[in-house]
Amino acid sequence: MLRLLHLLSVLTALALGAGSARAHPHVWVTFHSEILYAADGSMTGVRHAWTFDDMFSAYALQGIPHGKKGQYTREELASLAQTNVESLKEYGYFTFARADGKKLRFSDPVDYWLEYKNATLTLHFTLPLKEAATAKAMQIEVYDPTIFVDFEFAKDKPVTLSGAPQCLLTYDLPHQPTPAEQLRLSQLDSNPLGISSTYGEIFANKILVKCP
Repeated sequence: MLRLLHLLSVLTALALGAGSARAHPHVWVTFHSEILYAADGSMTGVRHAWTFDDMFSAYALQGIPHGKKGQYTREELASLAQTNVESLKEYGYFTFARADGKKLRFSDPVDYWLEYKNATLTLHFTLPLKEAATAKAMQIEVYDPTIFVDFEFAKDKPVTLSGAPQCLLTYDLPHQPTPAEQLRLSQLDSNPLGISSTYGEIFANKILVKCP
């Protein structure tokens, strides 16, 4: 089974060879996120649903056996789902959280599975916190530090809150690149960012939960 990172690199090569990609990003994800709280008011994790663009979806499905043409069951996609979440670990699952400014750490994903619908793949998974956290302000950011993958909030209910009725949930869209930032983005194919880069943070999708 091809690993996710190899899929990404092959897609980049295909796009560049066709002359259709001249700047980052190369993979597009539309996502929903649910922030999970326990009855005692502590945050316990984040549940994601990431829908990949049709080009990436089509390539990822190559070689996956399935019973009906144009259809894939959860069971048929199980090995690909596992490959996805294992490959995302190196990138911190593109999810970064803070409690009152203090960084939080996530455990490995649970309840992960892939769904195929409308020619696209959606990866569902839950990221539990290593330790439940209580704070007046929780901030969750979703972004790719290398800006290879573009994340965009879904238009319909992009973020929901589970188990914290007294808390206020808001979210902020990434700001539009300045001319200088757009120039930097256009140079990333010849000079790509590493995993340790912090440049992608300026384009983060931000979720904020404020509790009494």
